[in-house]
Amino acid sequence: MTAISIRNLTKNYGSFVAVNDFSADIEAGTVFGLLGPNGAGKTTTFKCMLGLAAPTAGSVLFEGQPLQPALFERLAYVPEKSVLYDWMTIGEHLEMQRRAFSRFDAGRAKELLALFDLGEKKKVRSLSKGMRTATALCMAFANNPDILVLDEPTSGLDPVNQRAVLKLIIDASAQGKTIVFSSHQIGQVERAAENIAIMQKGKLLVGGSIDDLKAGWKIVEAIFDTDQFSTNGLAGDSRVHRMERTGRILRLSVHTGADALVDELTKMGANCRAVDLNLEDIFLNAVDPATVTTDLVEKA
Repeated sequence: MTAISIRNLTKNYGSFVAVNDFSADIEAGTVFGLLGPNGAGKTTTFKCMLGLAAPTAGSVLFEGQPLQPALFERLAYVPEKSVLYDWMTIGEHLEMQRRAFSRFDAGRAKELLALFDLGEKKKVRSLSKGMRTATALCMAFANNPDILVLDEPTSGLDPVNQRAVLKLIIDASAQGKTIVFSSHQIGQVERAAENIAIMQKGKLLVGGSIDDLKAGWKIVEAIFDTDQFSTNGLAGDSRVHRMERTGRILRLSVHTGADALVDELTKMGANCRAVDLNLEDIFLNAVDPATVTTDLVEKA
Protein backbone atom coordinates (compact mmCIF):
# COMPACT_ATOMS: atom_id res chain seq x y z
CA MET A 1 0.00 0.00 0.00
CA THR A 2 1.20 3.52 -0.79
CA ALA A 3 1.50 5.50 2.44
CA ILE A 4 2.44 8.84 0.84
CA SER A 5 1.87 9.87 -2.76
CA ILE A 6 3.46 13.12 -3.93
CA ARG A 7 2.36 14.32 -7.35
CA ASN A 8 3.90 17.21 -9.31
CA LEU A 9 4.65 19.14 -6.14
CA THR A 10 5.78 22.70 -6.84
CA LYS A 11 6.52 25.51 -4.40
CA ASN A 12 7.45 29.02 -5.50
CA TYR A 13 8.60 31.87 -3.29
CA GLY A 14 8.06 34.78 -5.63
CA SER A 15 10.23 34.10 -8.66
CA PHE A 16 12.28 31.49 -6.79
CA VAL A 17 11.26 27.87 -7.43
CA ALA A 18 12.09 25.91 -4.28
CA VAL A 19 10.42 22.65 -5.40
CA ASN A 20 9.83 22.00 -9.08
CA ASP A 21 7.34 19.33 -10.19
CA PHE A 22 8.52 16.74 -7.66
CA SER A 23 6.78 13.34 -7.56
CA ALA A 24 7.36 10.24 -5.43
CA ASP A 25 5.47 7.26 -4.04
CA ILE A 26 6.43 6.03 -0.58
CA GLU A 27 5.23 2.57 0.33
CA ALA A 28 3.90 1.74 3.79
CA GLY A 29 6.39 0.08 6.11
CA THR A 30 9.45 1.27 4.20
CA VAL A 31 12.27 3.74 4.75
CA PHE A 32 12.53 6.48 2.13
CA GLY A 33 15.64 8.66 1.95
CA LEU A 34 15.62 12.16 0.49
CA LEU A 35 19.04 13.35 -0.65
CA GLY A 36 20.33 16.55 -2.16
CA PRO A 37 22.83 19.37 -1.74
CA ASN A 38 22.05 22.36 0.47
CA GLY A 39 19.14 24.28 -1.01
CA ALA A 40 17.90 21.31 -3.03
CA GLY A 41 14.36 21.66 -1.70
CA LYS A 42 14.22 18.81 0.81
CA THR A 43 12.96 20.82 3.79
CA THR A 44 10.47 22.73 1.63
CA THR A 45 9.15 19.39 0.36
CA PHE A 46 8.60 18.25 3.95
CA LYS A 47 6.86 21.52 4.85
CA CYS A 48 4.51 21.18 1.87
CA MET A 49 3.79 17.58 2.79
CA LEU A 50 2.81 18.55 6.33
CA GLY A 51 0.82 21.70 5.62
CA LEU A 52 3.50 24.01 7.01
CA ALA A 53 3.81 25.63 3.58
CA ALA A 54 1.14 25.89 0.91
CA PRO A 55 2.17 24.24 -2.38
CA THR A 56 1.99 26.39 -5.49
CA ALA A 57 0.87 23.31 -7.42
CA GLY A 58 0.62 19.56 -7.06
CA SER A 59 -0.75 17.32 -4.32
CA VAL A 60 0.26 15.12 -1.40
CA LEU A 61 -1.95 12.23 -0.33
CA PHE A 62 -1.57 10.15 2.82
CA GLU A 63 -3.04 6.67 2.34
CA GLY A 64 -5.02 8.09 -0.57
CA GLN A 65 -6.43 11.07 1.33
CA PRO A 66 -5.39 14.74 1.63
CA LEU A 67 -3.71 15.75 4.89
CA GLN A 68 -6.28 15.83 7.71
CA PRO A 69 -5.79 17.16 11.27
CA ALA A 70 -6.64 13.71 12.65
CA LEU A 71 -3.61 12.24 10.87
CA PHE A 72 -1.25 14.06 13.25
CA GLU A 73 -2.29 11.58 15.92
CA ARG A 74 -0.45 8.97 13.81
CA LEU A 75 2.29 11.15 12.32
CA ALA A 76 5.46 12.59 13.86
CA TYR A 77 7.72 15.28 12.43
CA VAL A 78 11.22 16.19 13.56
CA PRO A 79 12.41 19.37 11.83
CA GLU A 80 16.07 20.10 11.22
CA LYS A 81 15.96 23.25 13.37
CA SER A 82 14.92 22.79 16.98
CA VAL A 83 11.44 23.98 17.89
CA LEU A 84 11.74 23.03 21.56
CA TYR A 85 11.01 25.59 24.27
CA ASP A 86 14.20 26.78 25.95
CA TRP A 87 12.49 27.48 29.27
CA MET A 88 11.02 23.98 29.59
CA THR A 89 12.70 20.80 30.77
CA ILE A 90 12.89 17.59 28.75
CA GLY A 91 10.40 16.02 31.14
CA GLU A 92 7.95 18.88 30.65
CA HIS A 93 8.14 18.42 26.88
CA LEU A 94 7.34 14.75 27.28
CA GLU A 95 4.44 15.56 29.60
CA MET A 96 3.12 17.94 26.96
CA GLN A 97 3.30 15.11 24.44
CA ARG A 98 1.52 12.73 26.82
CA ARG A 99 -1.38 15.15 27.21
CA ALA A 100 -1.61 15.92 23.49
CA PHE A 101 -1.33 12.44 21.94
CA SER A 102 -3.41 9.42 22.95
CA ARG A 103 -0.83 6.99 21.54
CA PHE A 104 2.01 8.39 23.67
CA ASP A 105 3.93 5.60 25.44
CA ALA A 106 5.50 6.81 28.68
CA GLY A 107 7.50 3.63 29.13
CA ARG A 108 8.93 3.95 25.64
CA ALA A 109 9.81 7.58 26.37
CA LYS A 110 11.89 6.52 29.39
CA GLU A 111 13.68 3.88 27.29
CA LEU A 112 14.53 6.48 24.65
CA LEU A 113 15.80 8.97 27.23
CA ALA A 114 18.09 6.27 28.61
CA LEU A 115 19.26 5.39 25.10
CA PHE A 116 20.48 8.95 24.53
CA ASP A 117 21.53 9.51 28.17
CA LEU A 118 19.08 12.38 28.64
CA GLY A 119 17.77 13.52 32.02
CA GLU A 120 14.16 14.65 32.38
CA LYS A 121 15.13 17.60 34.61
CA LYS A 122 17.49 19.20 32.10
CA LYS A 123 16.35 22.53 30.69
CA VAL A 124 16.37 22.74 26.92
CA ARG A 125 18.45 25.94 27.07
CA SER A 126 21.31 23.88 28.52
CA LEU A 127 21.25 21.26 25.75
CA SER A 128 23.70 21.02 22.87
CA LYS A 129 22.42 20.84 19.31
CA GLY A 130 22.78 17.06 19.32
CA MET A 131 20.94 16.71 22.63
CA ARG A 132 18.10 18.85 21.29
CA THR A 133 17.90 16.58 18.25
CA ALA A 134 17.86 13.52 20.51
CA THR A 135 15.09 15.04 22.66
CA ALA A 136 12.94 15.74 19.60
CA LEU A 137 13.48 12.16 18.43
CA CYS A 138 12.46 10.80 21.84
CA MET A 139 9.25 12.81 21.64
CA ALA A 140 8.54 11.62 18.11
CA PHE A 141 9.16 7.91 18.62
CA ALA A 142 7.40 7.86 22.01
CA ASN A 143 4.20 8.94 20.25
CA ASN A 144 4.13 5.53 18.53
CA PRO A 145 3.34 7.06 15.11
CA ASP A 146 2.64 5.14 11.92
CA ILE A 147 4.48 7.73 9.80
CA LEU A 148 7.64 9.61 10.74
CA VAL A 149 9.05 12.53 8.75
CA LEU A 150 12.59 13.27 9.93
CA ASP A 151 14.64 16.18 8.59
CA GLU A 152 18.35 15.55 9.26
CA PRO A 153 17.61 13.34 12.31
CA THR A 154 21.28 12.77 13.18
CA SER A 155 22.29 16.44 13.04
CA GLY A 156 24.74 17.30 15.82
CA LEU A 157 24.87 13.75 17.19
CA ASP A 158 28.09 11.85 17.83
CA PRO A 159 28.75 8.64 15.85
CA VAL A 160 27.44 6.38 18.62
CA ASN A 161 24.12 8.21 18.82
CA GLN A 162 23.91 8.48 15.03
CA ARG A 163 24.06 4.69 14.93
CA ALA A 164 21.35 4.54 17.59
CA VAL A 165 19.08 6.75 15.49
CA LEU A 166 19.59 4.57 12.42
CA LYS A 167 18.71 1.50 14.47
CA LEU A 168 15.52 3.23 15.67
CA ILE A 169 14.58 3.97 12.06
CA ILE A 170 15.30 0.45 10.84
CA ASP A 171 13.50 -1.16 13.79
CA ALA A 172 10.47 1.08 13.30
CA SER A 173 10.29 0.08 9.65
CA ALA A 174 10.46 -3.59 10.63
CA GLN A 175 7.40 -2.95 12.83
CA GLY A 176 5.47 -1.58 9.83
CA LYS A 177 6.12 2.13 10.33
CA THR A 178 6.75 4.39 7.33
CA ILE A 179 9.80 6.65 7.65
CA VAL A 180 10.81 9.50 5.37
CA PHE A 181 14.10 11.14 6.25
CA SER A 182 16.69 13.45 4.78
CA SER A 183 20.39 13.39 5.52
CA HIS A 184 23.66 14.76 4.25
CA GLN A 185 25.26 11.55 5.52
CA ILE A 186 24.92 9.41 2.40
CA GLY A 187 26.20 6.30 4.15
CA GLN A 188 23.37 6.58 6.68
CA VAL A 189 20.77 6.72 3.93
CA GLU A 190 22.36 3.74 2.19
CA ARG A 191 22.25 1.72 5.40
CA ALA A 192 18.67 2.53 6.39
CA ALA A 193 16.65 3.27 3.25
CA GLU A 194 15.24 0.92 0.65
CA ASN A 195 14.20 3.69 -1.72
CA ILE A 196 15.56 7.17 -2.36
CA ALA A 197 15.02 10.38 -4.25
CA ILE A 198 17.86 12.73 -5.14
CA MET A 199 16.93 16.39 -5.59
CA GLN A 200 18.82 19.37 -6.91
CA LYS A 201 17.49 22.91 -7.32
CA GLY A 202 14.03 21.64 -6.48
CA LYS A 203 13.88 18.97 -9.16
CA LEU A 204 13.97 15.20 -8.89
CA LEU A 205 17.14 13.90 -10.53
CA VAL A 206 17.05 10.21 -9.62
CA GLY A 207 14.58 8.08 -7.73
CA GLY A 208 13.84 4.44 -7.01
CA SER A 209 15.12 1.39 -5.20
CA ILE A 210 18.77 1.61 -4.16
CA ASP A 211 19.33 -1.95 -5.36
CA ASP A 212 17.85 -1.14 -8.77
CA LEU A 213 19.91 2.03 -9.08
CA LYS A 214 23.09 0.08 -8.36
CA ALA A 215 22.28 -2.76 -10.76
CA GLY A 216 24.82 -3.24 -13.51
CA TRP A 217 27.05 -0.33 -12.49
CA LYS A 218 30.67 -0.72 -11.46
CA ILE A 219 33.46 1.55 -10.30
CA VAL A 220 36.82 0.81 -11.87
CA GLU A 221 39.60 1.96 -9.55
CA ALA A 222 43.16 2.24 -10.84
CA ILE A 223 46.26 3.22 -8.86
CA PHE A 224 49.33 4.21 -10.87
CA ASP A 225 52.95 4.45 -9.72
CA THR A 226 53.01 8.18 -10.46
CA ASP A 227 50.49 10.96 -10.91
CA GLN A 228 51.99 11.69 -14.33
CA PHE A 229 49.98 9.11 -16.24
CA SER A 230 47.94 9.29 -19.43
CA THR A 231 44.33 8.13 -19.57
CA ASN A 232 44.70 7.32 -23.29
CA GLY A 233 41.46 9.01 -24.32
CA LEU A 234 39.27 7.38 -21.65
CA ALA A 235 37.64 10.76 -21.03
CA GLY A 236 35.73 10.31 -24.28
CA ASP A 237 35.18 6.56 -23.99
CA SER A 238 31.49 5.68 -24.37
CA ARG A 239 31.80 3.11 -21.58
CA VAL A 240 32.81 5.79 -19.05
CA HIS A 241 29.98 7.74 -17.44
CA ARG A 242 32.12 9.66 -14.98
CA MET A 243 35.86 10.03 -14.41
CA GLU A 244 37.62 11.25 -11.28
CA ARG A 245 41.35 11.72 -10.91
CA THR A 246 43.09 12.36 -7.59
CA GLY A 247 46.87 12.15 -7.63
CA ARG A 248 47.79 8.58 -8.62
CA ILE A 249 44.20 7.33 -8.36
CA LEU A 250 41.74 7.12 -11.24
CA ARG A 251 38.06 6.19 -10.69
CA LEU A 252 35.70 5.41 -13.55
CA SER A 253 31.93 4.91 -13.29
CA VAL A 254 30.90 2.40 -15.93
CA HIS A 255 27.75 0.48 -16.81
CA THR A 256 29.31 -1.97 -19.26
CA GLY A 257 32.79 -3.20 -20.01
CA ALA A 258 34.23 -2.97 -16.50
CA ASP A 259 36.38 -6.11 -16.86
CA ALA A 260 37.76 -4.94 -20.19
CA LEU A 261 38.69 -1.57 -18.70
CA VAL A 262 40.42 -3.32 -15.80
CA ASP A 263 42.51 -5.29 -18.31
CA GLU A 264 43.36 -2.16 -20.30
CA LEU A 265 44.40 -0.15 -17.26
CA THR A 266 46.41 -3.08 -15.87
CA LYS A 267 48.36 -3.20 -19.15
CA MET A 268 49.05 0.52 -18.67
CA GLY A 269 50.80 -0.32 -15.40
CA ALA A 270 48.00 0.35 -12.91
CA ASN A 271 46.98 -1.73 -9.92
CA CYS A 272 43.31 -2.06 -10.86
CA ARG A 273 40.01 -3.53 -9.66
CA ALA A 274 36.26 -3.23 -10.28
CA VAL A 275 33.95 -2.69 -7.30
CA ASP A 276 30.21 -2.27 -6.89
CA LEU A 277 28.68 1.18 -7.11
CA ASN A 278 27.66 2.74 -3.80
CA LEU A 279 25.06 5.38 -3.01
CA GLU A 280 27.66 8.14 -2.85
CA ASP A 281 28.63 7.37 -6.45
CA ILE A 282 24.95 7.42 -7.48
CA PHE A 283 24.54 10.77 -5.73
CA LEU A 284 27.62 12.33 -7.36
CA ASN A 285 26.66 11.00 -10.78
CA ALA A 286 23.25 12.64 -10.35
CA VAL A 287 24.17 16.04 -8.92
CA ASP A 288 27.47 16.45 -10.79
CA PRO A 289 26.92 14.85 -14.23
CA ALA A 290 29.75 13.35 -16.24
CA THR A 291 32.18 16.12 -17.00
CA VAL A 292 35.90 15.87 -17.52
CA THR A 293 37.97 18.38 -15.58
CA THR A 294 40.57 20.58 -17.28
CA ASP A 295 43.22 18.47 -15.63
CA LEU A 296 41.78 15.33 -17.21
CA VAL A 297 41.53 16.91 -20.64
CA GLU A 298 45.12 18.07 -20.52
CA LYS A 299 46.42 14.66 -19.49
CA ALA A 300 44.04 12.41 -21.47
